[in-house]
Amino acid sequence: MTGSVYIHIPFCRQKCRYCSFVSFAQPELIDDYIEALQKEIKNFYKGESLDTLYLGGGTPSLLTAEQLEKILTLLNFNSNTEVTMELNPEHLSKKYLTEIKALGINRLSIGCQSFDGKILEAIGRKHSPQDVENAVIFAFDSGIENVSLDFIYGLPDQTTESFVSDLEHAKDLGVQQISLYGLKIEEGCYFYNHPPKNIADEDLQADMYLKAIETLSDYEHYEISNFAKEGFCSRHNLNYWNNGRYYGFGTAAHGYENNTRYSNRTSLKDYISDPLRKNIHTLSGQEQLEEEIFLGFRRKSGVSFGLINEKFNMDFEQKYSKILDKYTRSGHLEKTAGGCKLTVAGILVSNIILSEFLD
Repeated sequence: MTGSVYIHIPFCRQKCRYCSFVSFAQPELIDDYIEALQKEIKNFYKGESLDTLYLGGGTPSLLTAEQLEKILTLLNFNSNTEVTMELNPEHLSKKYLTEIKALGINRLSIGCQSFDGKILEAIGRKHSPQDVENAVIFAFDSGIENVSLDFIYGLPDQTTESFVSDLEHAKDLGVQQISLYGLKIEEGCYFYNHPPKNIADEDLQADMYLKAIETLSDYEHYEISNFAKEGFCSRHNLNYWNNGRYYGFGTAAHGYENNTRYSNRTSLKDYISDPLRKNIHTLSGQEQLEEEIFLGFRRKSGVSFGLINEKFNMDFEQKYSKILDKYTRSGHLEKTAGGCKLTVAGILVSNIILSEFLD
């Protein structure tokens, strides 16, 4: 049996203005955090060979290679394991990337957000456009051949034209994946209490997304937010969307196994003091079905009627016939060989469509 692991590294130099993720500008606690992580991993990890391993944040690249090694040596993975690390492009060096590649990291997810220096400053990012270019070049030079760039659309003063220019620039750099996220201002971030001016409304965000699909037509659009070159789809994220099992280690991390979801404490100091404490929720049969539907529709391949029927002993098409007919006729759903998927128009209103599958 293989497995997947997500490890949350919750440290940042400072919070970006749009960020409501669980992260802390407290680097003095990194060593204590690593000790807590080691304790959690040793207690819960069953030692199976890993198919994927993902270091997210926060900013995992704030850890030195020596600190990362203390975590990674506890896990069983090999050259066939997809080992992803998120990082910010500022202050990266080829030396550091060479060091982490030697530890087994073979895929990078770089937070770019924009190639416009003024926009980066407005959202509180500390890197420059040149830093992103350097990070990609250093990654390839160090032998890491799988690089993803993250972008946000709908940012202050961003236009559709400038967003498309960003994506063209990313393509020119030769990255293997591009991930796109519409700006959402949620409680807990700077922008929530200090609303920025000149941000895109829902219609403009939709236009940007549609233009992105057109611009990235030579990449496989394999999930609502993700585009990859052939053979480079994120195996770790596909495991999420396929409703696979995975461990979650670290502050605020989530895991899933045997129809049970669990989460860790969100307070950094609480986690460090007791990394073994978890909030556990066993999913009801209805909750399992709803998750299967929601996660399936995130994939561009859509949901499989046969898989759901077998898994839940039901007739999906009969149970949801009115919803399926309604949105197929409206052009928001499209039949596939074994099920159905959202069309591009359906993606734009996916929250409305998916809400109708709730009992």
